[in-house]
Amino acid sequence: MAMTAAEQTRIDALRAAEEKAGVLFETAVGRGLIVPGATEREVSDGIRDLAGELFGIHRFWHKRIVRSGRNTVSPYRENPPDLTIAADDIVFVDFGPIFEEWEADFGRTYVVGADPAKHRLAADLPRLWEDGRRRFREQDDITGEELYRYVLGRIAEAGWEHPETHAGHLVGEFPHERIEGDQRGSYITDGNTAPLRRTGPSGRACHWILEIHIVDPAGGFGGFFEQLLDI
Repeated sequence: MAMTAAEQTRIDALRAAEEKAGVLFETAVGRGLIVPGATEREVSDGIRDLAGELFGIHRFWHKRIVRSGRNTVSPYRENPPDLTIAADDIVFVDFGPIFEEWEADFGRTYVVGADPAKHRLAADLPRLWEDGRRRFREQDDITGEELYRYVLGRIAEAGWEHPETHAGHLVGEFPHERIEGDQRGSYITDGNTAPLRRTGPSGRACHWILEIHIVDPAGGFGGFFEQLLDI
């Protein structure tokens, strides 16, 4: 089926939003916002202010997350106490900035120091994400449950654990389609037996974020990586 002009506009807008989110994170690192001695809240506020400076945006469709040290093992729904980034630490950032009414959902992990275990975990994140996307591309009718099970298997094979109940979700133009906890069809998770490649109630194609959150329980640290899955 030929893609409509409206759908191509949606795809272009989602891609552009993600590219700007990438620039935001790269600039935050370049300006030294993610450094030992800074608190998680200070880093979050710094990136928030940078988003306003670079792109004139001040809205985020979900809570801004900066987690370091032991907080990196906490799942999204938790709100652990603010920590200060240590000298030999791992930090992940998860922001959902809104660019011209289009939302991005972007997550990256940074290692501060030379700890080899933390560097190995951080290096595994994009590899595991690519494994998930490769599986998605191999099966046209793959369901949310099938992709979730595959991702969990790859995480286990790499020697890590997964603290979340899903591995991604729908994404679109703002305001974000409100996702309730029992709406499994909106998540890459157990119980979502619908194909990910489908149209939603609006008649438009569904687009997805794939997110990888892995932890080393013994070491007390984890990491996170997310971006657009299907476009």
